[in-house]
Amino acid sequence: MDQVYDLAARGGVEDLYDAWAQSYDEELTENGYATPARLARAMRATGCTGPVLDMGCGTGLSGQALRAEGFEVIDGTDLSDGMLDLARAKGIYRKLWRTDPAAPLPVTPGDYPTIAATGVVSPGAAPAGLMDVILDALAPGGRLAFSYNDHALNDPSYTAALARHLASGSVKKLHEDHGPHLPEIDLNSTVYVIEKT
Repeated sequence: MDQVYDLAARGGVEDLYDAWAQSYDEELTENGYATPARLARAMRATGCTGPVLDMGCGTGLSGQALRAEGFEVIDGTDLSDGMLDLARAKGIYRKLWRTDPAAPLPVTPGDYPTIAATGVVSPGAAPAGLMDVILDALAPGGRLAFSYNDHALNDPSYTAALARHLASGSVKKLHEDHGPHLPEIDLNSTVYVIEKT
């Protein structure tokens, strides 16, 4: 976990998450990983519907949180084969596939009324521009539920990406709250739900 926020190269991200896969759940659980449950509750409170695409699903912790809030049809995608193997073993997802960052997201707008990206659009995971890719995969009225941890909130490229979409009117904000992310290391996150206009 100490290495993830220092990554710059995309290949480094894939390698790190593959290596991290076996200890990922234990390490995040020990640190009180709160964002998946917070995001899933926000999705339920704002009336998000499925099927849900769990973007950057990792080992499936986010999918478990979605299932606990009553979302039944969940698909997942991730860069890491090691993470996907563990997600598959949880039996949560209808289908899973490996994301190719060099290719367009293989979905048609409207396939998913809600896309969840728990901790994905952040330093050490994906660049701020991923927000544009995800929004392109939504039809008008589609929802993006995502989180920015404190690292992303302190990086102007991430906050500017959201501000640009809000200012242009391409999205409207339905939910925002700041709270615990990894409380054992005193790291917080803001959870958002936005709707494509």
